[in-house]
Amino acid sequence: MGEKRVLIAEDEKEIRNIIKEYMSMDSYIVDEAADGREALELFAKNEYDIILVDIMMPEISGWDVCRKVRESSEVPIIILSAKGQEYDKLRGFELGIDDYIVKPFSPRELLARIKVIFRRNDKAKKEEDRQKYEYKDLLVDFESQNVFVDGAKIKMTPKEYDLLEYLIRNRNMVLSRDMLLDGAWGIDFMGDDRTVDTHVKMLRESLGRYRNLVVTVWGKGYKFEESDEA
Repeated sequence: MGEKRVLIAEDEKEIRNIIKEYMSMDSYIVDEAADGREALELFAKNEYDIILVDIMMPEISGWDVCRKVRESSEVPIIILSAKGQEYDKLRGFELGIDDYIVKPFSPRELLARIKVIFRRNDKAKKEEDRQKYEYKDLLVDFESQNVFVDGAKIKMTPKEYDLLEYLIRNRNMVLSRDMLLDGAWGIDFMGDDRTVDTHVKMLRESLGRYRNLVVTVWGKGYKFEESDEA
């Protein structure tokens, strides 16, 4: 999991100590705030992976802490509260919190819920990462269908892009010309091998110094493979 940094905003020292003890044993770095104002001051100075917030705190309430944090950050927030009414839970989720735990609670349950949030966010990040491909100074944005080298947008035809994306999504696989025709042009396309070869040549010219990423496999087809030569 690696070390993750947590902010505990809770005015009851005993509760903070119990949470900190359990989280420290699980390799979390823990910062403590005894009131809402201190919590926001720590938040402004540090980067946190998750924030635990009590609702009823001196100086500034947990509600206002959540509201202020959400103005500038999507960091996961869990509310810890003795208030278990549906109204309070709904209010928290409307503010953009990730979970709501009613006191008293088990520290083990809290840790389990935190890990669920991290797993969910990691999965979401992996999905987001699949919307682009990066290698050195080459960036292919699958969502916008744009290709960049050194931050500059490369001009290429729509079919060059389709071919490049298909090669990248199936990288390290040897793809026959028929597979490339089906994947980049569509199964009903009536072209021939020369269509693929012509577009591979055009694609390599567009990629410039990254042309060697498109590898010819003699007698079989092509593949996209990361190479130190590129």
